[in-house]
Amino acid sequence: MYRRLLAADIGSTTTKAVVFERQDGTWVMKGKTVSPTTVESPYLDVMVGLRRALSKLEAQTGIKLMEGSRLITPAGDGSGVDIFVTTSSAGGGLQVVVTGLMKEITAESAHRAALGAGAIVSDLIALDDPRGVLEKIDAIKRARPDMVLITGGTDGGNISEVAAIAEMVAMANPEPRFGQDFKTPVIFAGNVEARSFVEQVFRDEMELSFADNIRPVLEKEVLEPARHRIHDLFLEHVMMHAPGYHTLVSWAEGHVKPTPVAVGDALRFMAEQLDGDILAVDVGGATTDVFSVIDNRFYRTVSANLGMSYSMGNVLAEATPDMVLRWLPFEADENIVRNWNFNKMIRPTGLPHTFHELVLEQAVCKEALRLSLEHHKGLIRGLKGVRQQRGAGDVFEQTASGETLVDMMQIKVLVGTGGALSYAPRRAQAAMMLLDGLQPEGITDLYVASRFLLPHVGVLIDIDRGIAGEIIRKEALIPLGTCIAPVGRRLAPGRTIARVTAGGDTYDVVAGVLEVIKPASEGDEIVFEVVPGREFDAGAGAGRPVSGRMSAGSPYLILDGRGRPLEFPRDAADIRRTVAGWYDALGAYPRHILEGLEV
Repeated sequence: MYRRLLAADIGSTTTKAVVFERQDGTWVMKGKTVSPTTVESPYLDVMVGLRRALSKLEAQTGIKLMEGSRLITPAGDGSGVDIFVTTSSAGGGLQVVVTGLMKEITAESAHRAALGAGAIVSDLIALDDPRGVLEKIDAIKRARPDMVLITGGTDGGNISEVAAIAEMVAMANPEPRFGQDFKTPVIFAGNVEARSFVEQVFRDEMELSFADNIRPVLEKEVLEPARHRIHDLFLEHVMMHAPGYHTLVSWAEGHVKPTPVAVGDALRFMAEQLDGDILAVDVGGATTDVFSVIDNRFYRTVSANLGMSYSMGNVLAEATPDMVLRWLPFEADENIVRNWNFNKMIRPTGLPHTFHELVLEQAVCKEALRLSLEHHKGLIRGLKGVRQQRGAGDVFEQTASGETLVDMMQIKVLVGTGGALSYAPRRAQAAMMLLDGLQPEGITDLYVASRFLLPHVGVLIDIDRGIAGEIIRKEALIPLGTCIAPVGRRLAPGRTIARVTAGGDTYDVVAGVLEVIKPASEGDEIVFEVVPGREFDAGAGAGRPVSGRMSAGSPYLILDGRGRPLEFPRDAADIRRTVAGWYDALGAYPRHILEGLEV
């Protein structure tokens, strides 16, 4: 039986270490520390940063973890650990160039496969993209990816064009990012009948391996074999040649995953336990990652220029200042928003110091969430190019066939993480950002992952699912509430759109109104039934009642009658009064501050 577990995440900028211990039959987090990652010069060894984090952890917990520079295993009374697991996105994470015949068919499938394997897609190359051959070769060279994924052609289909893509990659022959004593790996996951030709192309160039065709037929997408091959090559090639990773892998005895893959495994595990779809968002300084588990399939997208520090200006540019201004309960104009953003660009890691700065930052976060979800929906969709009772010649015109697979009515859990959400001064502010930015539908549980433990859980699942489940429930996620948001036609404000029975009492969901119901005593579980109006859907169909359960520890039921998508009054002063009312209902900001605002 395990007594003590150690987990680490080697991030691009920081290395995090956390130790869990079994006490009285329950797993508890004993401590967590952070130290700068040391993958870059002058250290060129990730173990330097990890050992520093462990030294801090020893001082924090009183548990001796290292003997000199060696990890102590197994665990004793006051020293050592039984298991060490780790995740990594250091050095910019796993960077992959993906290629395909057609940008909106095989290349798009390859893009999904690479993202699902935890990669950052450095470039997407297709025969039908507008760049010339020399431009494409130069783009691959400059990307210096950790590996290249080549796709194209259905099984038994085109060979010459697939070979042309392979020749283009071989001519580029990009140098590896870490070290010069090995060849950059390339995975071929295209037409199986083209393998012998591809093999000849790469004979003296890159390190070639094969995976099952991603699109064996137009109507079918097979992503898992390519994802597994990317993951294996990450461990075999990239990790082993990155500075210090050989020691890291030996410490972990192979229990290593790319950070996004581990997060995805944790979410997929949660989806299995809940028997429902999950959506999670990670709002970083430069990027926003969106993860979803839909019908037990894991998807991930990276909005590379939508973040809360270094790329906040991109959020403002794409959303426009007016979209940010609508979330402010106080009077402001475009110049105020832009000036605040310029100050943020000068000091990207600065924190808000005033109420106005905090609300502004959280308004931008809502827009980053909205835009990132739109991006996620756009990429996570049904297959393009599928024949829908049409002739084969119509395949090139079927751009409308790829409808999004993300149905917010089917999402049962929303999880938010990242500084703006995890470290919001009030949990209600995190709930408000998720509600306004993602606009859940039906019945949805809201959580924030405040300690960044999901990656650790994603690796622990492979060792002990019971421990992983306990850490998710007790340590990894903090409940923010359960949202009930019926969806239907627009009604005049004040009209009842649904009735909720909970704990023997009945409550109305009112058009245009946000309201909360708190449990009678903290820690109580609430079982409820929602009876929507005949033109409204709460998850079981228009007019059909649906039951739900708010777990113990959740702060309240949120009755959201604001409709989807959210609509705002036309008058600016009315908008400010409206959003101030929403914030007050949820307790997002102190009431005396909201009441003292001039609208």
